[in-house]
Amino acid sequence: MTIVQDEQNDITTAVADRDPAKGLAAVRALRTLADRLEDVQVANARQQGWSWQAIADILQVSRQAVHQKHSRGE
Repeated sequence: MTIVQDEQNDITTAVADRDPAKGLAAVRALRTLADRLEDVQVANARQQGWSWQAIADILQVSRQAVHQKHSRGE
């Protein structure tokens, strides 16, 4: 099993745990994972020539919001 699979299994287990500390830690981990995935996919879209507006439309946020969050150096 890879590290990512281990982390995913840990998160899945924690989400179902009755201990709020574990459940809330899982929420935090999922947010971090979602942020990482968004970074990767926005970069991928930009490399393929997508406009900020097209990306924003799919993410259901404003063009300004996605540009401000992901434009590093553009």
